[in-house]
This record gives sequence, structure tokens and C-alpha cells, in this order.
Amino acid sequence: MKKNRRDFLKAGSILGLAGLSGWSSEIKAATNQQVALNHPADFNMCGYAAAPLEKVRIGFVGLGNRGPGAVVRMSKIEGVEIKALCDLRPERIAHVKDRIKDTPHNPTVYTGTEDAWKEMCESEDLDLIYIATPWYLHAPMAVYAMEQGKHAATEVPAAISLEECWQLVETSEKTRKHCMMLENTCYDFFELLTLNLTRQGFFGEIIHGEGAYIHDILDGNFSKTKYYDMWRLKQNLRNGNLYPTHGLGPVAQVMNINRGDQMDYLTAVSSNDFMMGEKAKALAAKDEFYQEFAGKSYRGNMNTTTIKTHQGRTIMLQHDVTSPRPYSRLHTISGIKAYAQKYPEPGKIAVGHEGWLAEEEMKELEEKYYPPIVKKIGELARQIGGHGGMDFLMDWRLIDCLRNGIPLDMDVYDAAAWSAIGPLSEWSVANRSETIDVPDFTRGAWRNNQPVDVELSKGGNTNILTV
Repeated sequence: MKKNRRDFLKAGSILGLAGLSGWSSEIKAATNQQVALNHPADFNMCGYAAAPLEKVRIGFVGLGNRGPGAVVRMSKIEGVEIKALCDLRPERIAHVKDRIKDTPHNPTVYTGTEDAWKEMCESEDLDLIYIATPWYLHAPMAVYAMEQGKHAATEVPAAISLEECWQLVETSEKTRKHCMMLENTCYDFFELLTLNLTRQGFFGEIIHGEGAYIHDILDGNFSKTKYYDMWRLKQNLRNGNLYPTHGLGPVAQVMNINRGDQMDYLTAVSSNDFMMGEKAKALAAKDEFYQEFAGKSYRGNMNTTTIKTHQGRTIMLQHDVTSPRPYSRLHTISGIKAYAQKYPEPGKIAVGHEGWLAEEEMKELEEKYYPPIVKKIGELARQIGGHGGMDFLMDWRLIDCLRNGIPLDMDVYDAAAWSAIGPLSEWSVANRSETIDVPDFTRGAWRNNQPVDVELSKGGNTNILTV
């Protein structure tokens, strides 16, 4: 039976729901059919340069976990005006305003109602909406911001269902407004080094890459205060690779995903949950607050997702946020000439089976191949901070692109494709690790889109105001 566009979007919304079992094979068929239908794009946002902005007027929504740091970082960048702050909780806005009280910024406050963010997006004196809310709000807020004529920058993942992924793509194309997922790992120092080494041919043809989010945040997920309304714990009722983009983003850039290659299909498997259910049970026995979380089925400790690309490359992604393991994003790049591996740190490079390059050889590589953005502001970024400086490099680069009218390093197709691994992996896990196609959000444009280089704007004057 032929599937139409709306049937596919229905299937995508089902993929984004938690706790469903016995999903029909029609969901997979709908996903495969979408690739075959190859709907023409309204406009290709890859390589798109919006009109330059002398000042970037920003409204921030979500000031709980990631938002406050973003506001402080942006206050240090030339050409930025922090015009608005939005959070459901007035005390969070007061906290952030206090942190920027010694700066020239005097933002308007939006708070007190569930729809206060919409009022902020409708304001005429904003250019960019910076979204740091719970995951399930990222896509709706980004879509609404673009519909109101604003660029959107959202924390990861950009979407939690395939339907949301397509909404982001279609809205960005229709409005010609940027939608950037704030994937900070693409701006970490070793990741930028391996990207530039790839561009200079150091690795030769890329064969395989690995990425991960291995981070023991078991206690944080059950904290009453860390995540508003326990939203992150509730997300763990889904069983798949729930947080794929930290590991995938840098590997996808190295492999030119959406710009010369495209993810074709994936398969995923999850271990059983050995810890979250027991944790919920133990807490519920002591505290009535946790009773609603006891007796639930949580995602498995370890999810492993493998992806094949159209050009024959492979990617392995892992997700584990409960096991007592050292933090790791893996970041492994394997080419026909050389190999890179970041974790355990520091990052290392080899050109054969004899072993890693010596420390002095690594320093020479860094001096020669660190991209211009690192050479210009890398040390200042480290001083300002944000996961060792990568958060600041990401924010600075976003403003540099918007002020100077140049394409973003990460566009809406990246946001959609990288985020789609979450719901697609859920489907595969629920169906005994069957393969499922990754939709082509570029609708064939990936064959001619040009690879991304994290370059500085030509003649741009974006600077750091203060450290």
C-alpha cells in the first residue's frame, strides 16, 4: 500500500512516543517510502547565508540548567544584545539577571505562564531565540520562533520524534531562518583538530567512526531539583539511544554527512536495565515522592547503535548514563592513512599499528592543523569556560556567522538527521534490532552540498568584549 506524506508524519510521531510495544512494520515501510518519495525541498538551507546583522538581539528561554551559562557567555561577545529572558519560574530569571548585572544588558522579562515564551518569540526586537528548555519543548519552540521571523538555536537534541524533525526542516526552508542545534562537542579542541586533519587529507578516505555519551548521571536523573518536573527521568522511559548527538555530531562532520554522504540505515540493541528500576524502587520505599516512578520500564543501561552510510562508511554510537564508568564520548576516526581516538584523554593519533604519535609529534600536528577559530580565540575560550571552552567557541561562532552573513557550520538538516537517531533507535530496539532507514532530510541535495569547514568570517570583526 502506498504511503502518503501525512501517513509518514503520523508514523514519525508514533516513533517519538515512549512505552509503546508491538509497533507495526508499516512504520518501517513508511520511513523507507519517505526516502523513495523524495519530496522536493522548498529551499536548500545547506550553505545558506542570511542577511548580516550588525547586532544580534537574543531572547533566551529556559534558565534552569544550561541557560544561565549561555546568557553569561553571550554577554562577553561583541555585537550581542541580550534583549529578553524567559522562564516559567521568576526566581530563575532573577538569578540570571544577577549574573549579568555588571554588563550593559537590561533584558525584558517573560514569565509566569506556560505560553510566556510565545509572547517573547512574537516580540519585534529579537533576531535569535536561544532555547535551553527540556527536550520535548525544543522543536515546538524552534518552529514557532522561525514562524515569527526569528533564527532559532536549540540545545540537543533538536527533536524527539521524526515528525518534529520534518517540522524543523520544512519550517526552516519555508521561512529561510536558520535552525541550529547547539552541539557543543563539534567545537571541542580535539574534534576541531580531527575535522581539519580530515579536510587536509591526513586520514585519507574515512572508513569508520565512533561516538558516545557515556556519563554516569544516575543520581542526577533522580534528583528532585536538578531537572524541573523530573523531565529528564521521564525521558528515560524511552528505550533507545536517547542522546546521540554529542558523539555523532563531530563524526558526521568528518564524514560529510548531508554534504557528500548520507546516513542510509541503522540497527540498535539495548541491554536490560540493571539499575534505574532498582533505584526507583529503593527511593520509593523511603520517599512517597518517588512512588510514581517505581515499577516502570526504563531504557537499558547500554544502547549500541550502528549506522551504514550511502558511501559505505560505518558509525558506532553508544549511550549509557547509569553505569559507573569514566566519562567518554569515544570520538574515534578511522581512515585509510591514520587513526584518531580521544578517550581516554588526551586525544591520540596513530599512522600505523606500531603505536601512537609521540607528544612532540602531536604538538606539531596541533600547531599546523588547529583551525583558525582555535588559534584566534581558543585560549580565551578556555578562560571563559563552558565544558573546557567548547561552549564559548560554539556561541562565538554562531554570532560570528550571523553578524557577517555567512552559512552556519551546522544547519537544520544536521539538527534533524542527528536527532532522528533517537526515535529510529527506539524502533529498532523494540523490533529485535531490525534495520530501519534514516530519512534523507535533504531530499537528495546531500549529493551536491559542500562539506563544512569551521572557518573564520572573511573580514569579520566579532570579538570578545571581556573575560
